[in-house]
Amino acid sequence: MISVDLKVGMFFLFQMVIGILGNFSLLCRYTSLYFSGCRLRPMDLILRHLTVANSLVIVSRGIPLTMAAIGLKHFTSSYGCKILLYVHRVARGVSIATTCLSSVFQVIIINPRNSRWAVIKTKATRYAGSSNILCWVFHMLVNITFPIYMTDKQTSENITQNKYSAYCPAPLHDKVIGSVYAALTSSHDVSCLGLMTWASGSMVFILYRHKQQVQHIHGTHFSPRSSPEARATQSILVLVSTFVLFYALSSIIYVYLAVFDNSSWWLVRIAALITAGFPTISPFVLMCREPGSSRLCFVCCGRDM
Repeated sequence: MISVDLKVGMFFLFQMVIGILGNFSLLCRYTSLYFSGCRLRPMDLILRHLTVANSLVIVSRGIPLTMAAIGLKHFTSSYGCKILLYVHRVARGVSIATTCLSSVFQVIIINPRNSRWAVIKTKATRYAGSSNILCWVFHMLVNITFPIYMTDKQTSENITQNKYSAYCPAPLHDKVIGSVYAALTSSHDVSCLGLMTWASGSMVFILYRHKQQVQHIHGTHFSPRSSPEARATQSILVLVSTFVLFYALSSIIYVYLAVFDNSSWWLVRIAALITAGFPTISPFVLMCREPGSSRLCFVCCGRDM
């Protein structure tokens, strides 16, 4: 009879394989469009970085959790553990930041050209690529505390007591550094969530206003085919909603674990599954909303935006 730990390990492995296949397929689609002569939109560049970050989140979290679930809790050294946690934290931060960036960028793009956003739209299109690079650099610098200050001593006791990882010791042994890091990452996450909420509300309002204007011009019974911009906006809205849902669920569990000092084996595993849920599902959300390759590249073969 298969043990519970082995079943959990198989589920982690299944989630990891599905997530990697989805993100790899989406990344291959963007790459094939680039080499086929299509000029990718700035939004596609942002989503490409999101795909890479999501893949790193899945691998850095999925492999250790799978090994731990089947009983191989000491499969890596303390240095390997530091690298895994560092990669995971960097990729997670970039995933949150690029999701936020995609929603804010889409708001800027769909605003009317004759509005005060016209100048901002030009600058946003120009600096979309550099913004992605800045996200990676920022999170690499912020999360450098993990390989420097993380506990080196790896024992069965501190692994058992660790509520957030089944394969590594307690993250930071310096309480001051840990508090500063927690405050910095929390403020980053809250800021990104606030911007995503504002951007989502703005996109809904802009789409509604555009629909009302079209119906006023063509009549109430006119139902035009949605434009590429509208489809792209709907994709970003679904993507952001998916992220907020998974982030909220995992945050509730982690807050419960911290407040009630609960080290429930099941809650830790469920929280880990939920945390990896968005990176696993997001590529399929984008591919379902934009099924045709041409929809991922609105400007092809020398055409300008």
